[in-house]
Amino acid sequence: MSVDLSGVIAATAQWLVRAYPAAEGAMNAALAEAQARQAVTVAAWLRYPTATDAALVAMAGPGGSARLDWLLGGDPREVAESDYAWRTWVDEVVASWAASLLTSPALANAAVAALAGCEHAAASAVDFRRLTTPDEYDRRATPLLRHPDLMAPVIDLHRRQLLERLHSDHPVGAV
Repeated sequence: MSVDLSGVIAATAQWLVRAYPAAEGAMNAALAEAQARQAVTVAAWLRYPTATDAALVAMAGPGGSARLDWLLGGDPREVAESDYAWRTWVDEVVASWAASLLTSPALANAAVAALAGCEHAAASAVDFRRLTTPDEYDRRATPLLRHPDLMAPVIDLHRRQLLERLHSDHPVGAV
């Protein structure tokens, strides 16, 4: 059984960059994608910190983008057939947490620090610099993706749960 969260991470990052597009240009698109992936990776690892958690979401599925699409004014019933499959792998909670991390450097740093006890982080060395310390180019590439007011509808969905996770007495992955 797979314990890989790459499908959830890829789909949720894709949803974020489509909902909040990068500034014009190929370099900006690449930088926005990198930032979204880093934020979604941290959020997914926080939400599903163990191999068992990841396996369960792989079996059950994360829920899809319908509510997120509706929240931003789209009609989930009008999704293009070519987009339907990947949108089923969008995780609403992970998208909300990632939006929170993208718009708050303090939360991003706390979230990355909280991954110290996470099974996923132990498996590989990952640098989340584009998320935690974005440079001028990163910020210019993502004027919408890092705008707290524009991201508020998504952030507000599950921010409380993120704050609870980050401020709990138990490290991520601990029982």
